[in-house]
This record gives sequence, structure tokens and C-alpha cells, in this order.
Amino acid sequence: MPVMTEGKNIYVLKASCQGAIGTVSRLTTFLAERHCYLMEMSQFDEVDSGNFYVRCVFSTMPGLTPSLDELKSTFDADVATRDAMHWEMHDTLTPSKVLIMVSKFDHCLDDLLYRQRTGEIKMEIPAIVSNHPDLQPLADWHQIPFHYLPVTPETRAAQEQQILELIEETGAELVVLARYMQILSPAMCEHLAGRAINIHHSFLPGFKGAKPYHQAFERGVKLIGATAHYVTTDLDEGPIIEQTVERVDHTYSPCQLAAVGRDAENMALSRAVRFHLEYRVFANGNKTIVFR
Repeated sequence: MPVMTEGKNIYVLKASCQGAIGTVSRLTTFLAERHCYLMEMSQFDEVDSGNFYVRCVFSTMPGLTPSLDELKSTFDADVATRDAMHWEMHDTLTPSKVLIMVSKFDHCLDDLLYRQRTGEIKMEIPAIVSNHPDLQPLADWHQIPFHYLPVTPETRAAQEQQILELIEETGAELVVLARYMQILSPAMCEHLAGRAINIHHSFLPGFKGAKPYHQAFERGVKLIGATAHYVTTDLDEGPIIEQTVERVDHTYSPCQLAAVGRDAENMALSRAVRFHLEYRVFANGNKTIVFR
């Protein structure tokens, strides 16, 4: 019987535990015994901590392989419990729901919408949230519900509660801050730990405040970049998922530097979102393990 390798019945298993002899053997044997074909496998041993990380992509044989729920149940009992694993198993045919938050800058939102529309990033976008009304026409064109939720220091708690309720209502599994120019409260950051991604220009913390590219121009920077990271209570200092960088020189004006910066932000954010949605990212304290 031919092995199914594309189109359907393709799952991803990601797991981490303390490194031990036999873990890989137990994992691959588990899959083979249930007629699962191992298509891709990435693994990493962190020497300092002794942690082991693994990501497997496997396909199944209709009529022979158990259902996903059965695979999860037996994997937990036969492998995960023995090795004290933190693990997840997902059906790649089911797109994750992603809620996007924006302010006035449209480049990151536009880029994500394009990649979603063309299938480059497999996700469902049930809602776009903004503290300004400016980008509603873009959301309307893509037929995505747009929620204008203005915020002031006095109303931040109430506005964030509305966002949390919207996340719950839509079933959003990931929140993407696509240049959302408001600082989230510590409570909001903690609630979204591990499932909210932010983007910022890599000048931080060197060039904070208004007009960072004008500040960069005045300092004669030679590199422009961007950093995509998980949101934490430490502003713009969460675990890094992806970074991009481009070389510039003295001929670049502040506007040209900003244009390079927008491209860098688009690339870093889209990669980070894709890596997360493809279950390639593992939390590792203040860092991440990313199987690219």
C-alpha cells in the first residue's frame, strides 16, 4: 500500500524532555508500529541543560493508522510519560486561528494578509483589532471582521478585556502584534504568554522614541534590521524567534532607511508567524529553539 505523503493525513509531533538513551528509538518505533511514515525529523541536544528537542512530520495510511486522538492517547501512555515529555501533536490540515492587532502602519498587516491569501502561511484570520480606524478598508477588502477598540490610559483595562473576550470568542490560538503601537499590560502579557508575537526594529533599545530612523541616520548606521519575538512583561525583550538584517550606507536618507526597515519587519514577522504555526518553535527560558 503506498504511503500518503501529501494532501492529507500529515501530522506534526513536537516534544522536549531531558536527553536520554533510547528516546529517539522509542519515538520512531511508536510511529512505525502504527503505520506512520516519518517524512521529516529535526532534533537538538542542548549540552548545557541536557534538554532534548525533537520535531517530526509524519503521514498515515488510511485504514491502518489510528486516528489523531488515538495517536495522542497512546503516545502519552507509551512514550511521553516514560520520558517526562512536554509534547504536542497536530493535524497540518487544520489551519490555526490568528488574531492580528494593528495601529496605523499597514505594511506588516498587508504582508501577512498577502501570505495568508496565497497560502504561503497557513492560517485563518477571524479578526483584526486596532486602536485606530485607519486600516478598516484593508480588512474590509479581505472580508475580515475589523474591531476598532480605541484606548486611553484610563480605559486600557476595559479595552484589553474586550480583546481577551474577542480572542475567546474567535478561538484565536495566536495573537500577532503587527505594529500595534500600544504597550500591553503585564496581566495581558502573562495571559498571552507563548501565544503572542511582536515585531520591532532592531535599533531598540538604542533608538527609542519617535523617529528612530532619523536617529539612525544621524548616527550613520550601517545595518538595518528587525526582531520578532514572543510578548512578555519585559517590553521588547521576549524570547527571539527571528531576526533580519540589511546593510545600508551613507547614501541612504531617513526615508530610504525606513523603507529598508519596513521590508525587514515584514520578513522577520512573517517568518516568525510561519515558524510558530508550523510548530517549529520551542520555548527555552529566555531563548527559543527554532527548527527552520
